[in-house]
Amino acid sequence: MDWKEVYEAGDSAVLKRQAGRCMDCGIPFCHEGCPLGNLIPEWNDLTWRGEGRQSIERLHATNNFPEFTGKLCPAPCESSCVLGINQPPVTIKQVEASIIEQAWQNGWVQPAPPERLTGKTVAVVGSGPAGLAAAQQLTRAGHTVAVFEKDDRIGGLLRYGIPDFKMEKRHLDARLTQMQAEGTRFRAGVEIGRDISWSDLRTRYDAVVIATGAPVPRDLPIPGRDALGVHFAMEYLAQSNRVQAGDRVSEPITAEGRHVVVLGGGDTGADCIGTAHRQGALSVTNLAIGVQPPAERPADQPWPMQPTLFEVQTAHEEGGDRMYLASTVEFLSNGAGEVRALRVAETEYVDGRRIPKAGTEREIPADLVLLALGFTGVERSTLDEQLALPIDERGTVARAADYTTSESGVFVAGDAGRGASLIVWAIAEGRAVAAEIDRFLQGETDLPAPVKATDRALAV
Repeated sequence: MDWKEVYEAGDSAVLKRQAGRCMDCGIPFCHEGCPLGNLIPEWNDLTWRGEGRQSIERLHATNNFPEFTGKLCPAPCESSCVLGINQPPVTIKQVEASIIEQAWQNGWVQPAPPERLTGKTVAVVGSGPAGLAAAQQLTRAGHTVAVFEKDDRIGGLLRYGIPDFKMEKRHLDARLTQMQAEGTRFRAGVEIGRDISWSDLRTRYDAVVIATGAPVPRDLPIPGRDALGVHFAMEYLAQSNRVQAGDRVSEPITAEGRHVVVLGGGDTGADCIGTAHRQGALSVTNLAIGVQPPAERPADQPWPMQPTLFEVQTAHEEGGDRMYLASTVEFLSNGAGEVRALRVAETEYVDGRRIPKAGTEREIPADLVLLALGFTGVERSTLDEQLALPIDERGTVARAADYTTSESGVFVAGDAGRGASLIVWAIAEGRAVAAEIDRFLQGETDLPAPVKATDRALAV
């Protein structure tokens, strides 16, 4: 019930045995499953041999922030592990987390400032994993980089979207300290498009990276949506993170003493569940409109694909009810306009569509409803007005395979161009867009480019 990370340090002997299970594969499919192309067999072997410093060097060769992925990534690499054909795969994610934790403890993570400056300037808009990865790569290449963030603190969703029990902010702060020592400049509390126009930014800098994410939440426009007590998940999580950071919050959204219903069965929904438990909810119910995924890999998702499986996160283990095939029909309110219940029906599939089944309606008590239904794209108003960048059918900024947009010198990476996705994809795209910008500014680049903007890993 505290806000510290739920996982304790792993047993070193167990982790070493896991690393030793990594096979000398003819073709290590984990490389394909990981968008970063992490050199997993290499750092597993080094871990097994007790070569911690070399392990982190191999891990950092492809991943700027292994402490983030080691805690937050769903590990598509493990689904692609060759051992997974007929036995449990190597626990790659746990080994990765142990390598970087040991590195921080031993002082092996140090700033790597550039040997020379190029005289070129880059503005990175957005300080989530994609923006931070791009900024660190470009700074190390010798460019002068400024990261702009509209919130009052740097970090994007890493700061305000991830609860402390999943990743304590000390990990983020340590990386920001390293990046500042390398020369990256941070500008928090500056909203591009309002405080500084996009056109002015483009004039001031030699290149601009749009890494604002895809924060527009998917709504549920059904009767009663305007009832008090119905909130988007990120509104709730961001406020909770601010409270844990010591901020005063006006009109706090709290689960204390309330019956909480979370709509949506993904990671964001699980984060809401864990937060509601810690705030003292009377009950927590998680509703998902679709069928419950299978516990075992289905035949139509064979190795080395990343299967859709029934997932039990720590937040689920802490309590609450999970219901599948539940379609929310209406939000019911009391005389004061506050939500008091949900009218829910069983989901049925008709011509491939999911619709409420008539005659199956029932009520679920709810004093607080959190919508964790995914995201629909970028915040586009100022982009439309000031840069006129085309928006694609997914609600993201249209781009070419080299991350360029229709505006010369303006690039887009991460969820802003890809749509809501995994943290490992964000970091991979941040590294890749940095290489493209370096080539744009210098005519060539030595920076690695793990993925093209059109790539889809085998595990997706």
